[in-house]
Amino acid sequence: MEHKMLHIEGTVENVLFKNESNGYIVFDLDSGGELITVVGELGDLADGENLILEGNYVTHKKFGTQFKAEYCEQKLPDTAINIEKYLSSGVIKGIGPKLAERIVNNFGDRTLEIIEKEPHRLSSIKGISPAKCKEIAEEAKKIFSLRMITSYLAQYEIKFGFAMKAYLKYGADTLDMIKLNPYILCDDSVELDFKRADTIAYDLSIEKNSDKRIIAGIKYILKANTACGHSCLPLDFLSSKAVSVLNISESDFYRSYDIAVEDNQLFEYTKNQREYVYLPDYYHAEKFIADRINLLKDFTTTEEYDFENLIDAEEQKYNIKYESLQRKAISSAVSEGLIILTGGPGTGKTTTLKAIISVFEKKGLKVVLTAPTGRAAKRMSDLTGYEAKTIHRLLEITFDSGDKYRFVHNENNPLECDVIIIDEMSMVDVLLFDSLLRALRLDSKIVITGDSDQLPSVGAGNVLRDLIDSNVITVIRLKEIFRQARKSCIITNAHRIVSGEYPDLSQKDNDFFFFKRDEPESAVRLILELANKRLPKAYNYSPVDDIQILSPSKKGTLGTVELNKALQNEINPPDKSKPEHNGVIYTFRLGDKVMQTKNNYDIVWNRGNEQGTGIFNGDIGKITKINRTEMSAVIDFDGRIAEYSFEQLSQIELAYAVTVHKSQGCEFEAVIMPVQSGFEKLNYRNLLYTAVTRAKKLLILIGNEYVIKSMVDNNRRTRRYTCLKNMLTEKNNGHDFENKNDVNSENLGILEFLEIQERKER
Repeated sequence: MEHKMLHIEGTVENVLFKNESNGYIVFDLDSGGELITVVGELGDLADGENLILEGNYVTHKKFGTQFKAEYCEQKLPDTAINIEKYLSSGVIKGIGPKLAERIVNNFGDRTLEIIEKEPHRLSSIKGISPAKCKEIAEEAKKIFSLRMITSYLAQYEIKFGFAMKAYLKYGADTLDMIKLNPYILCDDSVELDFKRADTIAYDLSIEKNSDKRIIAGIKYILKANTACGHSCLPLDFLSSKAVSVLNISESDFYRSYDIAVEDNQLFEYTKNQREYVYLPDYYHAEKFIADRINLLKDFTTTEEYDFENLIDAEEQKYNIKYESLQRKAISSAVSEGLIILTGGPGTGKTTTLKAIISVFEKKGLKVVLTAPTGRAAKRMSDLTGYEAKTIHRLLEITFDSGDKYRFVHNENNPLECDVIIIDEMSMVDVLLFDSLLRALRLDSKIVITGDSDQLPSVGAGNVLRDLIDSNVITVIRLKEIFRQARKSCIITNAHRIVSGEYPDLSQKDNDFFFFKRDEPESAVRLILELANKRLPKAYNYSPVDDIQILSPSKKGTLGTVELNKALQNEINPPDKSKPEHNGVIYTFRLGDKVMQTKNNYDIVWNRGNEQGTGIFNGDIGKITKINRTEMSAVIDFDGRIAEYSFEQLSQIELAYAVTVHKSQGCEFEAVIMPVQSGFEKLNYRNLLYTAVTRAKKLLILIGNEYVIKSMVDNNRRTRRYTCLKNMLTEKNNGHDFENKNDVNSENLGILEFLEIQERKER
């Protein structure tokens, strides 16, 4: 049952705490002589402001009763006493307590009106020069504008953070612009949900078939589908969806759509005589990747050199014998500018990579190793013995004046490397690969490794699969399972699954086990028993660090949400000595295993003397501290220590159980996975294959043998709308879809292009 919100009014007496990035504030409110402590995301308030608040009283364990405000209507102070207090707080840059007193003594109750509408009159005050008068007027204009935006959006329960983003993008005229077109709040700088902007538009009497509404709605549908992995949508599908969602006619759709394409707000691409529609970022990313890959091939000269002696030397160094495809991979990597090395577990990818790195180093080339996630990079380092960085860390994150992230390394500031090796490429989405390619010199060699039989990236696109299927890049597929690897049932069963054969579920003495459980409740009981008792006792595994439960879905009894609650209660139960915080879905407790669920480029982390920014989707950590007083938690992400406000914990989930999709790039000592009916839409081969290949030493499947067989039989790959493969092959088929001069000058920089041409001619 929802509580009816309470209504209070008063004057800000004293601001106790404020977070300028998200607008969270704590202050004392003088309400009829009674001091009330107020908390909430209300923006940059100052002493002396008059407020109308709506919310409810809550009880803080340390600070007692507080009023948690959900809505705030701001009224600037209208009495000389409160105006002086307001200005003395430093709310307007350039006005301190003494100057505030002189100004108020001169203008009294009309002070703020004078500052806003007749600021030139301030120059009559002693100590205010014409230049200072102009400075104060500019600062005041910002304050008044932001206040009006915040107050206006608060009517729709839109928090301060959105008002601040809008103001940073559009400046002092933001409110007027919102009233003309509220859908500007949906752009990438502000990111307000379309449906909330639609509510504002309704109140402003904007017609449902207006072009501004339909174009914003189309972008909303495309954006929502990027979250499902689609970098574009077929025009006919998009049209049908938009007509339904926006409740408009087909003619309305095409009228607005044509305007958006004409204005480059949307982009079209024709594939197999069918039109596909892109948001600009995704169109430019796929187009750039295709252009750059083809240019890399054009500008890379294959070395006419016999590498057999070098490869023989590597065999002697490591006392091993490379099979023919491994030798081909090593030779191709060094002689060509770009190759893909792929293959399932146990086929020798790591051994081959180590030889490739060693040969490059013997040739005096600088080699850089990278992977999409922290765990994947760490695993790459552990296996090869060479340092590997995440792609984000390699490219280095910085922020522009609008507080939007960008990468330090790009076309104008390329990475200092001769060779880059990219691991776990199946996880790399189209936008990230675009950014990485932009940061590489054209003469840099690229070795891509990954398993295309695994699930595609969480982000939009199907980059590795498109690169392989395009046939424009040399692909080496390692197929032979080495003798030592054949002893592992995890590896042999993984290869059976990917080949369409059923795994052997009869083994009882190896590393791959099956427990038949037909009822969800009995499966849950066994999972809890194995994770917290039997496996730790038998193998000395840590329930938190070594054992990972994987589920196809978040929903249901065997979904990650319910499993996490049950596992937390078993592994890390409530204890008076363990502080905790109640989130929307989960209670977070000291010692909990957690996962970041979206890319956050702002969070600062420390690792010893090293400091960086950014915790990313899929990063797994452990809560090491919960501070109720400061309303924050500290999380250790494999040595990167980051502090989260309680508000930021909305980006965190418990991670005792995670979905198979979220486990990509990770490897765990032991994996337990329920395989029962109820996940029919997710019962397909490469999901099962991905789950099995996450297990390093032990895999346990719990459920129904029929479900396992149905997953193997269902070779429906995750379908994603993307045109990258066609863009890659179009030029090679003699159809250069982009003017080469434009590519050379715009995407490469004309100087870089000429330098590489000159090197090639030499």
